[in-house]
Amino acid sequence: MASSDLLAESEPVLKDWTMKRNCSVSPKQFVCFYLSLAVVSLVIAFMLDLIGAWLVLPFTGIELLAVGIAFAIYARHAVDYERIRLFPNRLVIERVSAEQVTQFEFNPRWVQIEPGATPRDHIKLVSRGQTIMIGQHLAQYRRAQFAGELRMWLRRC
Repeated sequence: MASSDLLAESEPVLKDWTMKRNCSVSPKQFVCFYLSLAVVSLVIAFMLDLIGAWLVLPFTGIELLAVGIAFAIYARHAVDYERIRLFPNRLVIERVSAEQVTQFEFNPRWVQIEPGATPRDHIKLVSRGQTIMIGQHLAQYRRAQFAGELRMWLRRC
């Protein structure tokens, strides 16, 4: 366990936000759906092959490959999230994208919050020359609300 993990366990969390993608299907359900699609498609293709329509089978294989690649690309990002934790002396932003974890740490007293000019823009955090964008998993109408809430909690530090 890293020293920052030990510090995080002993330090009280003032506020914890987790923002995830809005996924209606879990990765496990997605795999089950794809396998059932593949079984049905292959059964139909084999039946057509038996009556002489042999060209259906290779095209079914190509179709299942294309759909499988699209599903794999989607599934890589299905569990992406941003987690923002506010401790008394630090603000920690953890971002997971395609299983790659990136972590940023700021002094909460120095962080400036700049909501985007339009509701589509992400929230910008600026501290000592470092800028990061957050809120990509928030609905557009909630970004300004979240920026205000984060600003309020940062004032408490």
